[in-house]
Amino acid sequence: MDNYNIDSVAPGMAVLRLYQQTGEEKYRKAADLLRKQLASQPKTSEGAFWHKKKYTGQLWLDGVYMGMPFLAEYSAMFEDGHSFDEVVNEFRLTRKYLRDAKTGLYYHAWDENKQQVWADKETGLSGVFWGRGVGWLALALVDVLDFIPEQNIEQRKVLLDMVNELAVSLVNFQDKQTGTWWQVMDKPDALGNYRESSASAMFTYFFAKAVNKGYLDVKYREVALDAYQGLLNEFMLVHADGHVSMTNQCYVAGLGFGRDGSYHYYMSEPVWTNDIKGNFAFILSGIQIAELLEH
Repeated sequence: MDNYNIDSVAPGMAVLRLYQQTGEEKYRKAADLLRKQLASQPKTSEGAFWHKKKYTGQLWLDGVYMGMPFLAEYSAMFEDGHSFDEVVNEFRLTRKYLRDAKTGLYYHAWDENKQQVWADKETGLSGVFWGRGVGWLALALVDVLDFIPEQNIEQRKVLLDMVNELAVSLVNFQDKQTGTWWQVMDKPDALGNYRESSASAMFTYFFAKAVNKGYLDVKYREVALDAYQGLLNEFMLVHADGHVSMTNQCYVAGLGFGRDGSYHYYMSEPVWTNDIKGNFAFILSGIQIAELLEH
């Protein structure tokens, strides 16, 4: 726990589900431990969770998904929603500092201290719109809304406004030929850029779930269906034995360990097949698309 790595909190979502299904106390203890980490997780001056203790003053898009759905569900289950304000504040600050007003997309990370090699000296922002980074935020938005009740109108409005705002921008940067999205979202013609499957699956899930839940207008139904068809057309490799693999997955991208956050950096990471960060999003998007097709 001393590392205060917010990535370590994400498995708490599965832990909570196992506790609900089994009632076994070991799962409650595990969830409590993760909640204890978030209670003392270092934060920026306005209350955004640092990505890790050693990443001083840094808010990353990834971390919003790694921590907030767990915190929202834990709070709904065990705290009578006491932490909902803290959860919503994380999104509010993410929008305040990481969103680009011109494109409506979000930069990967922000350094409050403006000291990292990748951070703009005036804004503290990293310089690239990374597909899966925006994907993590999109997932977090629609998943956290599952746990904040309808009567919490102001809290939900913050998230719903972000959902609708982000939907417009994602449509603007969707590849019109394939229905998918690019590794670096705003540079489709740049040398080496590629259509990236994990982000595309996350955005498919975002659109399908948001339409299913009534967060987005029904006009976005076709966006979701086009995106899912794009996943099947572009990224599904069917093997002779009938199994399928998901291709074109960015294996990892981060801003620690001396990574400079440049366009070249995001092109340098391995492109993978069947990594869990893509496969889980593909599975979840399929569940939401199946529900969408029933209506």
